[in-house]
Order: sequence, then structure tokens, then C-alpha cells
Amino acid sequence: MNSKFLRNFLFALLTLGFLYYAYRYIEASSFAAAGQKFYVLFDDAMISMRYAYNLARGLGPVWNAGERVEGFTNPLWVGFMALFHLLPIPLSRTSLYIQWSGAVFLAANLYFVRRIVEHFTDDLLTMLAAVTLTAFYAPLISWGLLGMEVSLLALILTAIVWLCLRNGLERFSVWTYVLLAVSTLIRFDMAVPYLVILTVLFIVQKQHRKRHLLWGLGLLILFLGVQTLGRYFYYGQWLPNTYYLKVEGWPFSLRILRGLYALVNFIYYSNWVLFLLPLSLFFFRRDWKVTLLLAVIVGQLAYSVYVGGDAWEDHGGANRYIAIAMPLFFAGFAWSLNELRQKAAAAFGSRRVAEVSSRLVWLAIFVISILNFNALIGDWKSIERWELRRKPDFVAGNGRNLQIALALQNTTRPGASIAVIGAGTIPYFLPDRYAIDILGKADPYIAHEKVRTPMSIDDIPNMRPGHMKWDYAHTFGELKPDVIVAIWEGTDKEAAPYLADYYYAVVGDGVKVYLRKDSQNILWDKVQIKN
Repeated sequence: MNSKFLRNFLFALLTLGFLYYAYRYIEASSFAAAGQKFYVLFDDAMISMRYAYNLARGLGPVWNAGERVEGFTNPLWVGFMALFHLLPIPLSRTSLYIQWSGAVFLAANLYFVRRIVEHFTDDLLTMLAAVTLTAFYAPLISWGLLGMEVSLLALILTAIVWLCLRNGLERFSVWTYVLLAVSTLIRFDMAVPYLVILTVLFIVQKQHRKRHLLWGLGLLILFLGVQTLGRYFYYGQWLPNTYYLKVEGWPFSLRILRGLYALVNFIYYSNWVLFLLPLSLFFFRRDWKVTLLLAVIVGQLAYSVYVGGDAWEDHGGANRYIAIAMPLFFAGFAWSLNELRQKAAAAFGSRRVAEVSSRLVWLAIFVISILNFNALIGDWKSIERWELRRKPDFVAGNGRNLQIALALQNTTRPGASIAVIGAGTIPYFLPDRYAIDILGKADPYIAHEKVRTPMSIDDIPNMRPGHMKWDYAHTFGELKPDVIVAIWEGTDKEAAPYLADYYYAVVGDGVKVYLRKDSQNILWDKVQIKN
């Protein structure tokens, strides 16, 4: 029953099942509009897509032509996206190729999840459980199939951990650090797992400590140094604009508290008993391999706390920082569950009865676990989205933004300036319009300001990193956009003096925006003024 053929066959079946699910998911996230099918990524990924579009057209990695602002933190991913923009693919379908790239990366990641589990145990069901939990974990699917670099980072991180386990204590491999160094070009905060892995290997491989310092620390300094200098000379800032947007301008203590609040919620809704289960591995095996596995997971949890969590914690599940370590978590989870099963079975007298009983209990816990991990924030609707009986998470907002973009394409002239809250989908599908980012991802003036949302302990649940700064005097008063798509929630009174210079108008089916009264870039005969 535990033959190599059976293992390979069942793993291949699971991988094919995931790819079929990915196909269903990608199609469910698409939209039919203007006589064609549109594929749209998560809005932050669409920001990267606009940068990629401009890069592919020789304008450089910029959001608006001629303006050097680094409104992204994933340069190598932007470069990867740019490759598809060099091909004769319409904008309506370019995202499809990014989505399928994510599916391939996530599928490849399953292979390394399998290898990690098989490194510790030859139990077939444990391997299948870890692969299944990883393959069908809703947040990892959402981030990966909606265009975020999470899919590639999860693959790289899982592969590197497996490489470390395979090498053992005796063998030093420079490829561990080469892969980690390259990953910092995908997201510079991959320096966190880099340092965690470097620290563990430096401690346990005593005979290779000099090589770890030379190659490990050397490559980290080299890659971070080169991209930092490149950033400064091209963009004029030492760090990405989004870093200043999310980290500057609010108290460190509140940021940490907000990160802790998000983490506690994540653990609570994941069921803290199940979530802490991998820690039980220390009771069964106290060695550096378990330490490495858990240290990488804890490192991502700690980093999430440091940056204050993510802006979409209200959707539940692992955020983008934690999600890349979830394959390692599920490997540890499945392994620890099997260890507990074996201990429980050994406590009974009859070996056959104990084995059957423990397997049945294991199966029940597995079913409960996969439902529990995907019932995000305790909402059963998330299970319906997971089963694709509802539109996937984030997709409704993508559809609305696409609708707005198509409406503005028909009612504005090329060169019109458009102020947006969501800085991805709308600007991407309007490449010849000048985009203005109200919340500052692509505006250093906003990014370096102080946060505008209430800052008290009671306000922590409402804090959204990267969505807490705006300045209407600057964005509306000075920049005077031709179109204001929307204003930030709860800022009606603050925006009112500036909106006096705008008409509230219908520009498409159910699409209402603000149009500057004296604008020459509006096709006035195609809009319906409401005030």
C-alpha cells in the first residue's frame, strides 16, 4: 500500500486536482465585458502590472511616464510581468498568463512540501495530508492565483528549507544563499527568512561557520546593497515608497500592537489548538531540523507583527507575509498529527484495533482541520467561496474597478488625469491616462506624511497599513485631477470644499464619478451630470 508507485500516483493525482481547481478559480475570477473576456488580478498586483506595462514599452519601471516613484516592493516580479507585456497579448488577457504562472509555481511548491514530509516520515497519509492542506488553502490560492508574488516566494522558501534538510549537518551548499539572495529581488523583506536560515545554519554547522558568514552574509549585503543603491539613484529614495507609506508617520508601539492584534485574530480563527500543534514536534524530536522548520514560520509571524500586519486582515486567513510560510506550517502540522496518532496508538493494547482507531480519529481531525483553516474569520461564506459556489475573495472589487475603467475609457480623452483609491486595475486598463494615487502608493508626498486615521488603542481594529494617509489639499487642490473616481471612506466633510469644483456624474452603467467642471479632457456629451 505504501509503494513508490502508489505514492507517486496519488501525489500526481493531487497535483492534477489542484491544477484543475486553479483552472476553475481563474475562470471564476474573470469577467465578460465590452464583448470580450477580461482577466483581472488583485488590485495591488495590478499596480505592478502597470509598472510592468510601462517597463516593457521602454518607459522604465514607472507608474506614470516620466515620474520615478517606486510604488512596488517586488522588482523581479515586475520584471517577470513585463516579459508577458512584450508579447502580442491584449491587456484584457495578460493577467491570465500571470495567474497560470502562479498556478504552476504553487503546483511545483507541492513537490517540495512532499519532500519535506518524506524527509521526516514515510507515512503515506501524512504526506498526502500536508500536500492537500497546502494545495487547497484558500489564502495561499487567492494570493497566488490573483497575481501576487506569494506563489513564487512560497516555492522558493519551501525549496530552500528542503535543500537545507537534505544537506544535513555535514554539507555546505552555496545554492541555499544564492536562491535566498535572488528572492530578495522578488521582495526585499525576504531578508527576514534569509537571516533566520542563516542564523540556524551558522549555529548548527560549526565546521562551516566561516563559509556561512562569507557566502550567507556576503550575498545578503551584496544583493540588498545593489538594489538599495539602484533604488536611490533611480528613484531618489533608499527604500520603496510603499515602505514609507506603511511604516512612517504612526507610533511604533501602535504598529506593533496592531500587528499583534492581527496575529492573535489569525491564530484564534485558525483554532489556536490546531495552530500550535506543530510546536508539539519538540516533544518527539529535538534537533536542528525541527528548529529550522519552526524558526522560519515564527520569523514570518514576527515580521507580520513588526509591519503592523496587512491591510486585508478582515478577509481572514494568512496575510501575504505569513502565507509564504504556510506550506512549511502544513508540513509540520501533518507530521505532528501523525506523531500524536502513533503515540496514542502505542498506548492501547491491541495493535490492530489501535491502528484502525487512531487512523479514523486522524481522518476526522484532518477533515475538521481543512474546513477550519478555510472557514476564514469563522464565516461559512468563505467555505462557499473556497468551493467556488461564490465568486472568489477580492474578485467583486476587481469587477467594479474594471467596470469603472471601461466607462472612463469611453468618456475621457487620452491624457486625462484620474485620481483613484484602488491604484491598480483602473490605471492599468487606462494606460494613456495620467493616474493620481489618493492613498499615496505612487505619491511620495503622501507616503511621507503622518497617518490621518484615529490613533488610539480602541482604533487598532480599524487600522489598515498603507491605507491611512491622504491629503486632499495636495491631491485635489494642487493636482486638480480631471476625474475623481472616489474619496476615502469617512472623509466626506474633508473632501467637500474641493468637490465643489466637480460634477457628480454618471459615466457608465451604474458608474458615478466626480468630473472637474472646467476639464477639457471629458467627453461631456457622453456623461450624465447629477448635480
